[in-house]
Formats: sequence, C-alpha cells, structure tokens
Amino acid sequence: MINWRSTLAIYRNELSRFRRTVFGSIVSPVLTTSLYFIVFGAAIGGRINEVGGVGYGAFIVPGLLMLTLLSESTSNASFGIYMPKFTGAIYELLSAPVGVAETLLGFVGAAATKSLILAAIILGTALLFVDYTIAHPVFALVYIMLVAASFSLLGFILGVWAEGFEKLQMVPLLILTPLTFLGGTFYSIDMLPSPWDKIALANPIVYLVNGLRWTFYGQSDVSIGVSLGLTLAFLAICVAVIAVIFRTGWRLRT
Repeated sequence: MINWRSTLAIYRNELSRFRRTVFGSIVSPVLTTSLYFIVFGAAIGGRINEVGGVGYGAFIVPGLLMLTLLSESTSNASFGIYMPKFTGAIYELLSAPVGVAETLLGFVGAAATKSLILAAIILGTALLFVDYTIAHPVFALVYIMLVAASFSLLGFILGVWAEGFEKLQMVPLLILTPLTFLGGTFYSIDMLPSPWDKIALANPIVYLVNGLRWTFYGQSDVSIGVSLGLTLAFLAICVAVIAVIFRTGWRLRT
C-alpha cells in the first residue's frame, strides 16, 4: 500500500521550493508568452489572418501552452530530484521506508502541479491579447495533465541521469525547445510545402501540439487518437525506465 504521509511530505517540500521562487517562476513565463504574442502576433498575424478558420493569435495559444508545459515540467522535475543527489540527501530518501510509488507521486506530482499552475497563468495571459475558446474543456484539462505528468517523468529521469547543472538544461534547451518550435507551435503542418509536411510528421511534438489544439478548436493536422496513444505510450515508457532505475539503483547509489 502507498504511504500517503511520505508522499505528502515529498510533495509539500517540493512545492515549498516553488513558493520561495514564485515571483521569478511566474514572471518569466508570463513575460515570454507576452513577447511571443507581440512578436509573432504582430509580425506573422498581420499577414496570416486565419488558420483553418481560427484567428492566428488564437491559433498559437495551444502551441505556446505546450511550449511552456514541456519546458517547465521537464525542468521542475529534473531539478527536484537532482538537488537531493547534489546535496547527498538522496541517501536519506533511499534508506527511508519510502517506495517507488511514493517517490514518484511526490516529486512528479509536485512538478506537474507547478506546470499546471503556470498553464493556467499562461491561459490567463493569452486572454489579454486574443479571444479564444476551448471546444472540449474536459478533454483539454485531461490532456494537459497527461502531458504534464509525462514530461515530469522525463524530467525525473534526466535529473537522475545528470551529473551536473549543465546536463540538466541540455535536453530541454537543445532538444525539446527546437522540436517544439518545429512542431507546429506557430503554424499548421498543412502550410508546409512538400516534402517538409511529411518530414514534420516525424517530430513527436507535432502530435502533442495538435492533440492540444484539437481540444481547443476541434481541428488538428493529425488524428487525436494517434496523439493520445503516443502520449500514453510515452508515459508508460517513462514509468518503466524509472522502475528499472530504482530496481538497479542506477545513478542513485553511486
């Protein structure tokens, strides 16, 4: 059975770190989102009025939300587990009567919660610039939670793997961010000339962005079933990798 007291202790400890840096954690995404709307909304939106019947400013809202979700979920979770390794507190955690489930629910749950808070702030910020609607709000909430949990698990794996602060930022900055920008955040895949429209489908972020865009506007460049299936598969793979990490002690006990 899950030790909920241990889970809650880890969860609260991680959230307390977020509260101590809440000003910087909130100001940075809000400022970045505002700049995206100002730059892309003014520069590109002036030439592209609508995409698939949706105003360009509203069209990029799901993409910007996904950009924040991926980066923040991964960074929060990786930093959360890396710091106990860096300070040596990880050994206290490993020797305590805390199982894998409690550890994951605590660290990953806190990272996902932070991302959901920022997602709500991003959606509120977007309303200052454009009017948008959410066609399937329940599906949108579930999908956002699923993505936040999946990439928080990825961040947990990266935090265990990293041997320094540089490696913590390597994957988010050099892989996730470029793939997100090339994943249809600011445009539709159908707008790309051949063969780039087909090549773009090899980018997994395309399916995440379009899955979220479907929950907003009921339209997508790819099947929502494929998007959901790939997200669930990614979640399962991350859980399996973490199970192996705890069973073998890889990068935790050394």
